[in-house]
Amino acid sequence: MRLRVRCAALALWAGVVNAQVPPPLVDYHQHFFSPDLAKLVGVDTIDADKLIRLLDAAGIRRALVLSTAYSWSNPSRNVENDYEHVKADNDWTAAQVARYPERLRAFCGINPLRDYALAELDRCSKNPLLRTGLKLHIGNSAVDYHSPQDVEKLRRVFRAANDKHMAVVIHMRASISRKLPYGRWEAQIFIDSILPSAPDVPVQIAHLAGAGGYDTTTDSAVSAFVDLIARRDPRAKHLWFDVTTVDRSGTPDDLKLIAVRIRQLGINRVLFGSDAAAGGNLAPREAWAEFHKVPLTEAEFRTIATNVAPYMR
Repeated sequence: MRLRVRCAALALWAGVVNAQVPPPLVDYHQHFFSPDLAKLVGVDTIDADKLIRLLDAAGIRRALVLSTAYSWSNPSRNVENDYEHVKADNDWTAAQVARYPERLRAFCGINPLRDYALAELDRCSKNPLLRTGLKLHIGNSAVDYHSPQDVEKLRRVFRAANDKHMAVVIHMRASISRKLPYGRWEAQIFIDSILPSAPDVPVQIAHLAGAGGYDTTTDSAVSAFVDLIARRDPRAKHLWFDVTTVDRSGTPDDLKLIAVRIRQLGINRVLFGSDAAAGGNLAPREAWAEFHKVPLTEAEFRTIATNVAPYMR
């Protein structure tokens, strides 16, 4: 009941918002869930038809669909023959976006620690529907920034993506359930040891370097990128940041800090995303309305709404 009331209130607010600022051109953080994967993770199936209906309701023309195939190789699940499932899910995602080629674009999803990671990256790079980019989920894949072996595997994946001219979207937050360390230090490890392996392709940092919501851990990680950009470090040249669900359950002070960080990162680098409409997440229309809780100006919201990253041009 509480969620329904919240959505109804946001729907009314969305009408006010849309009267002032047009909806975003692109939702930069969307997911499908194939029937098999939906059973595995306990959510409803989300296919292209369902996503298009949600986008239409929001007035959003296009979306970047980030394959969740890596979920099959989550080490907590111990799925037998997980690579076969990963391939099938990436292919299913490709087949879905093929139904709406003018509106949807897909990125291939892999666990960078798996032995087959580079093979799947190469396979995706040969598929016209997946070759634009790569989605990595550090938490889901149980990557430890303090493991030299894990960092080297990430470095190899970034290098291969760069060689294949594939953009990268990365969920940087380390595993919460495994209590792996994460914050400014780990973000700096990423900046110093991993990011330089992909110097020529765009890298989109999901959830403002967090996992949804905004807390001191996320802000600590963001601060490393703020400093990188402030000193005009060339490693920041191709960085983009999506604000997917960062405003979730935010206090007024949280929202003010998010606005400060967005300005420090640079409004022109910031992209709107709403995440899959599952597991309590809002649909794109309501997510765009909720994002307007962040105290930005109308001009700043308009800039974010109209930013177009290279991989969506």
